Amino acid sequence: MNAPHQPSPTLLDLAGRSVPRYTSYPTAPHFTSAVEGTVYGGWLDQVQDRGEPISLYLHVPFCRTICTYCGCSTKATLRDDPIRAYADTMRQEIRLLADRLGPVEVEHLHWGGGTPSILPPDCLEMLVRELSDRFRFRQDMKHAIELDPRHVTAEGARQMAGLGINRASLGVQTLDADVQEAIGRIQPLPVVAAAFQALRDAGITAINADLMYGLPLQTCQTIRETARQTLALEPTRLAIFGYAHVPWMKSHQKLIDPTALPGIAERIRQATAARKSLLEGGFVEIGIDHFARPEDGLAVAFRSRTLRRNFQGYTVDGAETLIGIGASSISRTPFGYAQNAADVHGWRRAIKAGQFATRQGKAFEGEDRMRAAVISDLLCFFEFDLVEVSERHGFPAQSLAADVGRLAPLVQAGWVEIDGSRIAIRSQRHEVARIVASEFDSYLGHGGRHSSAV
Repeated sequence: MNAPHQPSPTLLDLAGRSVPRYTSYPTAPHFTSAVEGTVYGGWLDQVQDRGEPISLYLHVPFCRTICTYCGCSTKATLRDDPIRAYADTMRQEIRLLADRLGPVEVEHLHWGGGTPSILPPDCLEMLVRELSDRFRFRQDMKHAIELDPRHVTAEGARQMAGLGINRASLGVQTLDADVQEAIGRIQPLPVVAAAFQALRDAGITAINADLMYGLPLQTCQTIRETARQTLALEPTRLAIFGYAHVPWMKSHQKLIDPTALPGIAERIRQATAARKSLLEGGFVEIGIDHFARPEDGLAVAFRSRTLRRNFQGYTVDGAETLIGIGASSISRTPFGYAQNAADVHGWRRAIKAGQFATRQGKAFEGEDRMRAAVISDLLCFFEFDLVEVSERHGFPAQSLAADVGRLAPLVQAGWVEIDGSRIAIRSQRHEVARIVASEFDSYLGHGGRHSSAV
């Protein structure tokens, strides 16, 4: 039997480098208070003038308990009163946005959190009705929701299906009992299986499962077993994320014993083991961390090069404008990013005063759009054409020459290939993709801390 592959020290060094996940560019640490409600309102006026379909993201920052590994913007509550008050403010924000945008067409609607299904049934119904009354839902609109398997019921699944929700993402993370105990999220396989079944019985058959590696006490063996058990549940898509240990940002992560976390070499082995298991299960790779059935829309978008990347990960969403609703939510427009106040009270005060709750953001300027396109192509397709991207954004190809030059060590290692104007990642794609992308990030090194590349 061959010995397990041991990553080279150079790869270990690169994989441990701190770089963004690049669900946006410029990334959130570079948002400033220069973008506030007035600026955002002006952008919305221009979005209305364009008359193009938009997408909506609704952030519900509440959970019944906080898992110690969690990196989301959320808080725990056992009472429904604050959730109902939050939903009422969301309705006011929807009206505020609709008054500015008009009855634009919506092609994607996504509920995230937190735990969006924590909304009382009447509140969820009220918000969907408000959205459908104020905007025009496309007949083929993708309507997705993120769910905690521990809180999926048959009745809740039927209500979601009745409201038009047609895709669900379940946070499985791990099915190993010891790892679940270490991260404060106890959900045995029967609980997860019941959530899958409840959704399918209600008619929601497009189900994504999120898995993680790099968690405390995790091993390649437990990851392979989790992958095997999850594949048996027959999800249509899967995502595998590396645990980001950022206790300086998420204080509850301090409850995790750092000595129980795998090192960089082990994280690479775990990620490799997970990918191999899913590929053997008949899935195809999508970018750096997603997988889909060959016939799934995500796989089709990858093959046709229409795949996109946003705050929800990889997507078929082609809308240029994504409107965020709720505290801390981020909107992406053709003109820049705008983020709502992160604290619920500050967000509520602004909305109740009839103002947008924008507290920070980043207007696109200079080479931002071009560099965003380069980074997106690298993370979606592992390659880009220097001349094509530069010309499309009105810049000479020479403007990226210094960035390409910094790839020399990766070219020498055989990981990156430069063939004329085409730059492609040829090997160790998942380990080095974010590293390669970071060489085109003109903001990196000017503030902000990030997780490791693997």
